[in-house]
Amino acid sequence: MAVEKGIVPTPIPNSKKHVNLFYSLDCEELALKVAAHCDRIILQNIKWRSFADGFPNIYINNAEELRGQHVAFLASFSSPAHVFEQLSVIYALPRLFVASFTLVLPFFPTGSFERMEEEGDVATAFTLARMLSNIPISRGGPTSLVIYDIHALQERFYFGDEVLPLFETGIPLLKQRLSQLPDANNVVIAFPDDGAWKRFHKQFDNFSVVVCNKVREGDKRIVRLKEGNATGHHVVIVDDLVQSGGTLIECQKVLAAHGAAKVSAYVTHGVFPNQSWERFLHKNESLEKAFAHFWITDSCPLTVKAIGNKAPFEVLSLAGSIANALQI
Repeated sequence: MAVEKGIVPTPIPNSKKHVNLFYSLDCEELALKVAAHCDRIILQNIKWRSFADGFPNIYINNAEELRGQHVAFLASFSSPAHVFEQLSVIYALPRLFVASFTLVLPFFPTGSFERMEEEGDVATAFTLARMLSNIPISRGGPTSLVIYDIHALQERFYFGDEVLPLFETGIPLLKQRLSQLPDANNVVIAFPDDGAWKRFHKQFDNFSVVVCNKVREGDKRIVRLKEGNATGHHVVIVDDLVQSGGTLIECQKVLAAHGAAKVSAYVTHGVFPNQSWERFLHKNESLEKAFAHFWITDSCPLTVKAIGNKAPFEVLSLAGSIANALQI
């Protein structure tokens, strides 16, 4: 090919790059699914051991062979007890002369603690962001940090210049699943509060929308229908995460009272502390009428292991999306 003197031709992009993917113990099942989506993603192993005093004794297999290679780590911080040992690996991998380093943290667990309401409050979202911002720079530059549906988009400004946050979303998985429903043309999206509406409404431009909100009556906070029409529709409540599930249950009651034919729910992060997911199980007729479907992703692997395929739960895997993110 003739090239004009003084002009550097645009390089032809290579096909997919090889990525060495390490993972925490909790993320093994998700890591296997990610690797199954792309033959250029090679799973690597870490020996997760502990000393007699309980502190981690960790060994990264094939460390010398990682030089000049693209490396990624799939983390789960949903269990605080395992954060330190994972951070130890996350800080070590970029120092092995790797070509690039990507941290995939599907769930940013302190995201809902992002602000101070009074002096003395500790915004732990900022704390965790600072910890991740101190990941050593690899030969390829700053660490790429992949997070799904962080609680508040302004949290991107909590991270320093030493990391490059890539904020992904699980909403395309939900929209694909909704398109497969027999009543797909009758689906209406509901947001449990104004925060969820602000966070997600632009991703549902082709759907009718219902918005609920919480109002204070005395010492109680009551969920009410703020706008939209639920009558006769299959209403799907959408939020970024669920803890106890109390807000979702109250929202379902309001939607049913306003004539919803069916109510389902989607959250990207099914946190469910203290097995609070059990209150949603189809144990009896009344509960079965409450939520027809409850979709979560596998961003919280301990929850996925606990609920299995118990109705009404269905897991929408982030594996394909993660595989694509690792090729950016």
